[in-house]
Amino acid sequence: MNGLSRKTLVTNVLCLGALGWIYGGDLSDALRARTAEVSALLAPPSAARASVVLGLAGVGLAVFLAGLLRKKPEGFKGYRLLPILLVVALFVDLVLAEGRTPLDSPELAAVALQRFQAEAQKLSTVEAVPSRAQALQPLVDALGAPPYLERGAPVPAYALQVRTECEGPARDAPGTRPGTLLYCVARDGKQAWVTLVGLPAEVRFGAPAVVSRRGEPRVATVRVQEPAEPEEHEGVPGIELEIPVVDGGAASAPSP
Repeated sequence: MNGLSRKTLVTNVLCLGALGWIYGGDLSDALRARTAEVSALLAPPSAARASVVLGLAGVGLAVFLAGLLRKKPEGFKGYRLLPILLVVALFVDLVLAEGRTPLDSPELAAVALQRFQAEAQKLSTVEAVPSRAQALQPLVDALGAPPYLERGAPVPAYALQVRTECEGPARDAPGTRPGTLLYCVARDGKQAWVTLVGLPAEVRFGAPAVVSRRGEPRVATVRVQEPAEPEEHEGVPGIELEIPVVDGGAASAPSP
């Protein structure tokens, strides 16, 4: 290689590959999120930042190839541009990511389902589960924003759709926007099944569908409260206390 070591060559190739994979992927996701009906992203990646990094990577590659063709020695600074760019870009990403949640969209969707189920369970009685949208809507409002994008824009809030006379959880949601909770009340009113419209865990872009994993929808179940058990009287079982008989104001003790 006329002064260029194999180690330097391999390092530059790996750095170039990492830059293309990370920031090329970010640019692709940013462009695709703008047109996809639903994206399993909390926020769209920065297309501008990804473009800048890729542009600088192109410059670094050009300088590296120029040094290689001119047979520059191992100490040529142009051989260090790609590794430096990768380190700086990753450091900037790390700083910008500070404070963001480490959970992804499927995990956050599961958390929202669990929170809604837990709060709806508190509204259940021994006779029936809550079935009025007016009673359930405050629980939905407390969930915040869904972890999905719609046409590249964050979905502002969860929505609620109450269905009655159900025989099981809703498994489809034609025409329903992402972030909609499907609350299906059984015919007897004793339980309700809750599913969420978003995307399957294995899909990042696509049409709205019930949140699922490996084909099975994520379902949270709300049930009636268990009847309270009667309280037991305190005392020693099997022992009866003999009460003295009061006669004329004097208590007579039992005969021995």
